[in-house]
Amino acid sequence: MTTYSRSLVRVLRDREAGLCLAAVVVSGFGTSALSLASAVWVKDLTGSNALAALCPLALWAPTLAGPPLGTLADRTRRRPLLIAVNLLPAALLLLLCAAGSPGRTWLLLAVLFGYGAAGTVHDAAESALVGAAVGPALLGDFNGLRTTATEGMKLLAPLVGAGLYAAYGGPAVALVDAATFVLAAGLYALLRVHEEPSGGPARSWRERTAEGARRLWAAPRLRRLVLAGGATMFCAGLNGALLQAVVDGLGRPAGYAGVLYAVQGAGSVAVGLVSGAALRRLGEAGFAVYGIALTGAGVAARAVPYDAVALAGSAAIGAGLPCALIAAFTAVQRETPGELLGRVAATARTIVLAPTVAGLAVGAALVEHVGRGTLLLLTGLTLLVTAAALRKGAADLTTARDT
Repeated sequence: MTTYSRSLVRVLRDREAGLCLAAVVVSGFGTSALSLASAVWVKDLTGSNALAALCPLALWAPTLAGPPLGTLADRTRRRPLLIAVNLLPAALLLLLCAAGSPGRTWLLLAVLFGYGAAGTVHDAAESALVGAAVGPALLGDFNGLRTTATEGMKLLAPLVGAGLYAAYGGPAVALVDAATFVLAAGLYALLRVHEEPSGGPARSWRERTAEGARRLWAAPRLRRLVLAGGATMFCAGLNGALLQAVVDGLGRPAGYAGVLYAVQGAGSVAVGLVSGAALRRLGEAGFAVYGIALTGAGVAARAVPYDAVALAGSAAIGAGLPCALIAAFTAVQRETPGELLGRVAATARTIVLAPTVAGLAVGAALVEHVGRGTLLLLTGLTLLVTAAALRKGAADLTTARDT
């Protein structure tokens, strides 16, 4: 039996893990379908590229408020919260049926912002619920398959969303997305997991949020993994900003970026299938180190203006990049007490994912002045240094425990 088959069987044999994975696949399909269609929708309504660019920003912006939003996941039971934060976006998406004129573009952007905020709470609550519902031995397999499902949806769902939009318009995409959230809420409702009511002394929202951040910072292993993940995602954002420059260097039309993106996505799907076994063999730190180093090599390879090398580099980036994320979030789930997991997971996600936006901005600002090849080589070198620093830090911790 292949490694992939063993991981899939291990997860699907566990009722709660299987339900959680199914909910991720269903809601991820709708989210990915809407992410592309919303920008096209705004472009068609207004003719403005700038307003269209606000769509992904509206979806991403609530991630910056991850720590306080994640605190909500520790103030109540996670299963009812997950049901609520799936039904709320479903209701919001129905409002998009009224966003049929340029004067109502604000409504579409407001709905996307609310959608993103609900998604931030959802991710924190899901991390916490999975930590309780899925056994520690299954977390690596689950998170790997979750990555495979998410990346697979990113490849398939935008095409479906674009087709729906072309045939029936934006409201049809919104209705399909709303239906996926209702279905995901139903899957979460089927979970059987015991959750203790939130206890402890009454504290302010700020104190609760700070407690999660302190817990993360006080754990040296988690801190190193999360900071390495943030550095990796900064470099990933910078690399993403250079994609069209890479295409230009290959002498290809702009649409060739879709080929590089598809190859990268295929690499991410593949690594998710073997993540559980790799985590058991290498541990979280080792898995992250190899993944970050592979990403660095892939980014540097893109500086070579040959199709085969660029495609191989894209596959390496796709396979390496998820490793740092899977390792960091799995370690957080395994090592954080349940009553703090929502806050710690949300703080970790913000530290890891928010630098992507900064990397995109830095890359866009520098590409015309520094040059594609130099930036790609420097970014690849930065990733290799990050991998080396994480490996040294992990070795130092092991030595300290043994002495």
